[in-house]
This record gives sequence, C-alpha cells and structure tokens, in this order.
Amino acid sequence: MHIRLTPLAERKLTEKLDGRPGLFRLFFDTESCGCDGITVLLIVDEAAPGDIPVETGSLPFVVSGQQEIFYEEHMRLDSEEHYSSFKLDSDSQIYSRNIQVRDIRGSGASSAPSSASCSISAR
Repeated sequence: MHIRLTPLAERKLTEKLDGRPGLFRLFFDTESCGCDGITVLLIVDEAAPGDIPVETGSLPFVVSGQQEIFYEEHMRLDSEEHYSSFKLDSDSQIYSRNIQVRDIRGSGASSAPSSASCSISAR
C-alpha cells in the first residue's frame, strides 16, 4: 500500500509528532460509532502484531492487516492550511474529507480507544 503525502500534509503530520517518536496508524473505526465507520489517523508508540507498513516516502505509517481491505493500493493524503483535519482519497473515491489525528502514545493502547475516534471536533 502506498499513500502519497502532499507537502502540507507531511508538514502538519510532522508537527503532530511534536519531535517525539511515534508512527501513524491508518485506522477504520467502527467501534461505538454512530455511523458505518470512520477513518482516523492514530499516533501510536509502535506497530501492533499484524500491522503492515504503508509506504509514504517520509513518515512511518502502518495499517492493520485486517483493515487493509478497506483501502486501495494507491491513495493521497492532503490537508488545508487553516483546518486540523486531513483528506484521504484515491483515483476512484474520497475516503474522507475530515480525518482527525488522535495521539494515543503512552496510553498502552494498540488501537483506538472506544468511541474516541468517532467524535467529530470543531475545526
């Protein structure tokens, strides 16, 4: 799997790391969601068993081997200067225009905390 990061998305994600070690997990959250599911980016301490590396060219990304099915082989991640969310799309679809980043480093969790990823925050 490959995600092309735009320069703006790469800069904003690097800022989210805040100079600390971590990696991004592309995560399709369906737990306690009032919807069919929502894509989020989790910042985690390390890859979980079964995670698959995602090629981005610069930042460390993984996706669960079980969730890889939800995504295409080639995607793009972009952002806008004055919004905190990200847009993930491919040549054939838009996955989301409002992907939030949740930093769960240090929590001991290897995936999203229950329902925390589904909450939509104001821009």
